[in-house]
Amino acid sequence: MHELPQSRFRTRGLAGLGLALAVVMTTRCAPPPPPPPAEPTPPALQALQSKIARFAPVEIRADVGALPPNEQEALRHIIEAARLMDGLFLEQVWAGNTSLLTRLAGDRTPVGQAALHYFLINKGPWSRIDHNEPFVPEGVSVPAKPAQANFYPADSTRDEVDKWFRSLGGATRALATGFFSVIRRGADGRLMAVPYHVQYRNTLVAAAEHLRQASALTSQPTLKRYLDLRAGAFLSNDYYDSDIAWMELDASIEPTIGPYETYEDEWFGYKAAFEAFVTLRDDAETAKLTSFSQELQALEDALPIDARYRNPKLGALAPIRVVNVVFTAGDGNRGVQTAAFNLPNDDRVISERGSKRVMLKNVQEAKFEKVLEPIAKVALSPADQANVSFDAFFTHILMHELMHGLGPQQVHGTNESVRQALKETNSALEEAKADISGLWALQQLADRGAVSADIARTMYTTFLASMFRSIRFGVNEAHGKGIAVQLNYMLDKGAIVAREDGTFAIVPDKVQGAVADLTRDIMTIQAKGDYEAARTLLSTMGVVRPEVQRVLDRLTDVPVDIEPQFSSAR
Repeated sequence: MHELPQSRFRTRGLAGLGLALAVVMTTRCAPPPPPPPAEPTPPALQALQSKIARFAPVEIRADVGALPPNEQEALRHIIEAARLMDGLFLEQVWAGNTSLLTRLAGDRTPVGQAALHYFLINKGPWSRIDHNEPFVPEGVSVPAKPAQANFYPADSTRDEVDKWFRSLGGATRALATGFFSVIRRGADGRLMAVPYHVQYRNTLVAAAEHLRQASALTSQPTLKRYLDLRAGAFLSNDYYDSDIAWMELDASIEPTIGPYETYEDEWFGYKAAFEAFVTLRDDAETAKLTSFSQELQALEDALPIDARYRNPKLGALAPIRVVNVVFTAGDGNRGVQTAAFNLPNDDRVISERGSKRVMLKNVQEAKFEKVLEPIAKVALSPADQANVSFDAFFTHILMHELMHGLGPQQVHGTNESVRQALKETNSALEEAKADISGLWALQQLADRGAVSADIARTMYTTFLASMFRSIRFGVNEAHGKGIAVQLNYMLDKGAIVAREDGTFAIVPDKVQGAVADLTRDIMTIQAKGDYEAARTLLSTMGVVRPEVQRVLDRLTDVPVDIEPQFSSAR
């Protein structure tokens, strides 16, 4: 709360008293003068304020005070390491980000400060939910958002880099096409791969030091091991051992820090962006969901795909953690906020050990309250609004993350990963797969009585409302495009209908079949590594149709997402 400073209304001595009396008498004897007309808000400022207003500010809290003093001090160092991921991510998104941030920070005009605010939300000068349109003030010039980000030379073309990749072999190719390298030009102008620990050395050295200090402070053995190994990975570029340690982490503090997701690499989907999630484990909620990991092999065995595409033996570990966020950074805090994640993405770890699913409960609660419930009041009939529940929302997000680890991970009959075969189409297709197969899996669990009757009753309608939530992220973004594919597919199958009053509804006797069919279609594309089929599906179905747009047009007063304020970290 901002209060007016008292000193502006105080006077001293008799002169001050006389002045105060004169003001009172004048006020009593004559009507107050009309206030001066308000200055109109400049259009540029108004436009920025409207964009910012689509992200509802929310205090994100976790019970940091419950930690012993030494663990609180360890947490402080982990947060400091996490803050460094912001700078790394800015550099990865665009080479000009750092200088532009400095320029905006020095612009004290209202427009400049609003642009700075929105820059920090997006981690760059492009509005991620507006097809990456630039929003910088007049007089500031930025290019179109580079599809290659800053992972590849600005003067290169996709075809040039792709041809170079195909000319390589062995360890050289593995480094060049792997998660943890950037592609640069040498002094002779030829392309070369530079490992992250060389390209970002100074920042990674500083982050590693904070992790080592945190390790020295904590008394939790698995946390100590993870922090030490992740600090070493920052300096060696070998993340395998620290990924395994992260999978085995069993501590009250649950940090995830390093290069993971490949969404920013829109050329090939190869390069991992730096991010951080600093969280505290919710033991009670984690215990409730741990039993789900025991269902995974049975779900894999029942997938609605050709039996030869199923994995007869999943990785042994599939831990689930429900956590509350203390702080996020980098790719973990840009534009639309992450509600859950499934990591690591390293194919070796997944094939050998499985992956871990982390549910960000306090973030999901904020999204449900601020975004999903208001959307349901617009997109659904009053009767259907009663069938939107947080438990169904939360559990479907869990199943989404679980299903990332199920289904084809490698092209059938080869050693090539699906990610590499499908290139830039992989992210959107994988998000669509996890969504729709997650809904399929929920139905399987409901049929076995493994989820509550309330979740079984509300899961399809809740997912329908959430479709409108996700499609607002923009079809240029992986999750938004994936949702568009699912919504259009289900409309074509008659599993969802658009009513005359502008609301949408589930068709109960058709929805299960449509969900199973789309699960089969996407996983078959992945199993075959069918790049052209993936491109066709995304280009024809990953669009916003007029009847959907009419609902979106009525959601202008509903936030698109949240803007977290990390009060516990402060």
